[in-house]
Amino acid sequence: MATKDPTAVERANLLNMAKLSIKGLIESALSFGRTLDSDYPPLQQFFVVMEHCLKHGLKVRKSFLSYNKTIWGPLELVEKLYPEAEEIGASVRDLPGLKTPLGRARAWLRLALMQKKMADYLRCLIIQRDLLSEFYEYHALMMEEEGAVIVGLLVGLNVIDANLCVKGEDLDSQVGVIDFSMYLKNEEDIGNKERNVQIAAILDQKNYVEELNRQLNSTVSSLHSRVDSLEKSNTKLIEELAIAKNNIIKLQEENHQLRSENKLILMKTQQHLEVTKVDVETELQTYKHSRQGLDEMYNEARRQLRDESQLRQDVENELAVQVSMKHEIELAMKLLEKDIHEKQDTLIGLRQQLEEVKAINIEMYQKLQGSEDGLKEKNEIIARLEEKTNKITAAMRQLEQSDNDLLTQTRTIAMSLVKYASSDTQDQYKLVKDISF
Repeated sequence: MATKDPTAVERANLLNMAKLSIKGLIESALSFGRTLDSDYPPLQQFFVVMEHCLKHGLKVRKSFLSYNKTIWGPLELVEKLYPEAEEIGASVRDLPGLKTPLGRARAWLRLALMQKKMADYLRCLIIQRDLLSEFYEYHALMMEEEGAVIVGLLVGLNVIDANLCVKGEDLDSQVGVIDFSMYLKNEEDIGNKERNVQIAAILDQKNYVEELNRQLNSTVSSLHSRVDSLEKSNTKLIEELAIAKNNIIKLQEENHQLRSENKLILMKTQQHLEVTKVDVETELQTYKHSRQGLDEMYNEARRQLRDESQLRQDVENELAVQVSMKHEIELAMKLLEKDIHEKQDTLIGLRQQLEEVKAINIEMYQKLQGSEDGLKEKNEIIARLEEKTNKITAAMRQLEQSDNDLLTQTRTIAMSLVKYASSDTQDQYKLVKDISF
């Protein structure tokens, strides 16, 4: 046969001892029939077995003076995980006779049993395996399934009523030894099997009743809280209802006042409507009489509008003709101005030539007086110059005649422009007047 793991065997032995201890404590407590105290042997053995279970696989913690191996560390951790355990931790630390962590742990177990919450406290502890690993080895009973089984068995201890005096008891120096003689069966125990079955049934019933009582207590507390909240809300609603009633009374008074005012306004409005109705009928008759005269005036105005529209159309057509004539006259004026400027330039050139001829004649005449030998030639030259002068004079006469003709045409165009020009062409009229006169 393969050898078993010693730690597994230790865990199994401790689990069996816990089962026997818890079962024996429950059976003896039910047969005892009253509240247990600190001197009750099965209760003492139960605390010894629980101490061995909690010490299994506990890590050794080093200190400045010695090595410390105590179960107070993990039990003190319960306060952080279960807020209701803060009271029991504070009570243990306030006990005056406790000097060692082991004594505090033993006091903690006794107070938890009296509160009937040992199973709840240890259940919160075994769930947090990552925190327990700081205090226990990986093969410890509290780290394995056996710890959960023991916690489940501890629920049955809620049927026990215990009254333990922790304050005057010396818990620091007690030696915890398991008494196996209490759990060895004899022939009388075998004969009492039927009695044990009855006790187990009574125990189950008591457990059920206590569990039901706990649930009812929690339900009652929640109902009390709900009743308190409902009473508060009811008080608020009553206050709001009183305020609402006062508001309703005020609104009714205002409504009555508004109705009376509405009646007065309605009476005044009816009177005003009757007066207004008479005035409207009078105005309607007046309107009907004046409507006929207005229709006649409208027809006359419409006829005049039609005539004026026709007249305006004719004026617009004539204006368009005048505008086209105006453009043509402006174009003719530009051409005449250009022709006049050209002829004036030619006339100026001819006058310059005439002046030159006169200067030559004078020079030749002076030379003729000084020199008789060249008289003939000079006479010929003078004859040619006179002929040329005559030609230039004739040309100047022709130019003056053409200039006179152009001036006549310009006066004629200007007069026609003055005749048809409007009031907004005063500048053009002034220009034509300057040119013509």
